[in-house]
Amino acid sequence: MDLSKIKLVAADMDGTLLNSRHELGADFYPVFNQMKAKGLLFAAASGRQFFNLLKQFEPIENEVIFIAENGSYVVYRGEDILVQAMEAEIVKEQILTARNIPGTYTILCGKKRAYVENSAPRFIDNVKLYYDRYEVVDDLLNVADDRFLKIAICDLAGSEGNSYTFFKQKQDQLQVKVSGHIWLDISHKLANKGRALEVIQDKYGISVDETMVFGDYLNDLEMMRQATFSYAMENALPEIKKAARFLTKSNEENGVTEVLQQMLRAMNGNH
Repeated sequence: MDLSKIKLVAADMDGTLLNSRHELGADFYPVFNQMKAKGLLFAAASGRQFFNLLKQFEPIENEVIFIAENGSYVVYRGEDILVQAMEAEIVKEQILTARNIPGTYTILCGKKRAYVENSAPRFIDNVKLYYDRYEVVDDLLNVADDRFLKIAICDLAGSEGNSYTFFKQKQDQLQVKVSGHIWLDISHKLANKGRALEVIQDKYGISVDETMVFGDYLNDLEMMRQATFSYAMENALPEIKKAARFLTKSNEENGVTEVLQQMLRAMNGNH
């Protein structure tokens, strides 16, 4: 296993790079600076909004490739690398379906901002965690003048047992992802973190064998297949552990940075 050949590292955020308090570990920035000095590219791959990720990495915002909205939107140094938007008609259909699901709230994720039509405090608390730019509107069906990257359903009853059952039959036409205990994401059929990673690899001439990825949840599945060095977190779902080639410590134990430190030692000739 030769870690010294890695040129691109992509890490999921929640449950992977961030701890349970949604914080980066103290070791991340020193490790990142060493990676940058060696010319490695780093991608933050998340279901989170682009503006939310931008804030998370404010000190190095021009050095990170942002794979936002589960792969629907990829940005690097202010340049859009990929915008995988859904057609307006398809968006409307999914909003109408979502309105029939009890105990759920819908977020329409645009390129400019996110839109919600409910301001219930418990819902808005969850929105604020992942979306830095959002607007409360009267009717999501009337939102225009934006490109829609994703529909996120906040399902306080638990997405897998509730809202997912309303959308799973649409998986032939759309990406339908359980992306967290209370989150269901619906996006363009071609939108996933693996496809986003492939676009980055093609653009920068980086192979699957030169790529390392980290993840923990179902929306990381395609990304695991796009890298030879695929790591599941100790806290990952069984499906992710099965898809990954390697296992690392949990997000609470800085499993990502520990592997990155091993990689840097290998690059320095200290195994």
